[in-house]
Amino acid sequence: MEYTGHLLSWIIFLPLAGAVLVTLIRDEKWIRLVALGVTVADFAVSLPLWTQFDTTTHAMQFVERVPWIKTFNVHYAVGVDGISVLLILLTTLVTPMGILCSWQVIRSRVKEYMIVILVLETGMIGVFCSIDFFLFFVFWEAVLIPMYLIIGVWGGPRRIYAAFKFFLYTFAGSLLLLVAILVLYFLGGETFDIQALMESTYSPTVQIWIFWAFFLAFAIKVPMFPFHTWLPDAHVEAPTAGSLFLASISLKMGAYGFLRFCLPMVPDATIMFAPMLIGLSLVAILYGSYMALAQTDMKKLIAYSSVGHMGFITLGIFVFNAHGIQGAILQMINHGITTGALFLCVGMIYDRTHSRLISVNSGVGQQMPIYVTLLAIFSFSSFGIPGTNGFIGEFLILVGAFEYNMAVAAIALPGVILAAAYMLWMLQRIVWGEHTRDNETPLEDLNLRELSTLIPLVVLVFWIGFYPKPFLGFMEVSVEHLLTQVHTTQPLTLSQVFGGS
Repeated sequence: MEYTGHLLSWIIFLPLAGAVLVTLIRDEKWIRLVALGVTVADFAVSLPLWTQFDTTTHAMQFVERVPWIKTFNVHYAVGVDGISVLLILLTTLVTPMGILCSWQVIRSRVKEYMIVILVLETGMIGVFCSIDFFLFFVFWEAVLIPMYLIIGVWGGPRRIYAAFKFFLYTFAGSLLLLVAILVLYFLGGETFDIQALMESTYSPTVQIWIFWAFFLAFAIKVPMFPFHTWLPDAHVEAPTAGSLFLASISLKMGAYGFLRFCLPMVPDATIMFAPMLIGLSLVAILYGSYMALAQTDMKKLIAYSSVGHMGFITLGIFVFNAHGIQGAILQMINHGITTGALFLCVGMIYDRTHSRLISVNSGVGQQMPIYVTLLAIFSFSSFGIPGTNGFIGEFLILVGAFEYNMAVAAIALPGVILAAAYMLWMLQRIVWGEHTRDNETPLEDLNLRELSTLIPLVVLVFWIGFYPKPFLGFMEVSVEHLLTQVHTTQPLTLSQVFGGS
């Protein structure tokens, strides 16, 4: 039976409606409460995606399609499958936490800040729901401006530099993405329908050009090495909520783009360049880990750890087997949970000591036992200790890498060891280090508001760690279908590319 509801539209546009409502409110207390209420309501509205999703089919579900710009055959078309559904749920879960962690920290332009967050949520959800390429690009760009404002207006001392660098990198990627979309539109029968474009065939030369446009756009967003240089600056200067949204959702848009477009639309070219993509992923794993080891700033350490973790995710995608891709999708969720939680933890200690330096925050565990317990849980999850969500994702990716090539897996494996090294190095000093702060004012442990942002993430860390089956069940059939699209093709050869045959 054809779906006739509007669930996805409610999930996408409820935050936008909330942003409009916030513009009418003057009192800052009510602005915060309404923004929080809207995001919590959006999470509640999204729960049927978990309860009603059919895990036995790879087809798009909850599909809505309405003509939008008939002249160019543009539709408002949205739907979800096993690749996108968990990312939407993660987005609606994380956004209320972004508002809660900003409750007392953001004191200037509160109304504008909440409006920006609500618009950002609409954009992020829209990216994962769109099944029309024009609509996808609209939502993709709708994420750029709010993130730029969050960093540039409410960020740290070097916020202008970080925001401008973020904007230049991502806008350049957006232009390349637009070029690829327009090429596909004209070659695919003047349609923006993503499914129809997947079913079209393209010459080897066209596949190469489309691949490079896609690759650069999504590699900047992930970010893959060597396009990662905007990320540490953006994380360090962004307010806590900005780092949360970057780590939990925004980076996943790039990995999602690889899965949704590169693999099924230009599979020949993607397979041809797979060794390069795997090589860059391995460099990211090792480079990000070594850079994290050298950091003295908690936030910068976690930022570089993201480079390494996202390297594992792209490695899982480009080994082209079920274990690797399932591990990559699950690790996208895990990274959003764990690294997002770590950035929340850094923000909480910064609110008390006004420093992110590990040396300054040394020894806080003696005064904040609840805080360091939760920090330890998320740190263990970050380097994949068994029983946590991080272990399941990395294990599947490494199994997929072994199936692809044992040498690739052997090169990636030290990344796990290095992750344990830098996380334990930080944790040991925060928990048991000597006091170095001049101000000996006792530090208060986490309050109820802060606990309410972290406890749901702790639950997910152990739920996925001990019982990942429901999460893997969402993606299993969709991943199998994706692999049939990839493995029914042959990698391009240089003679095909230059000969045009």
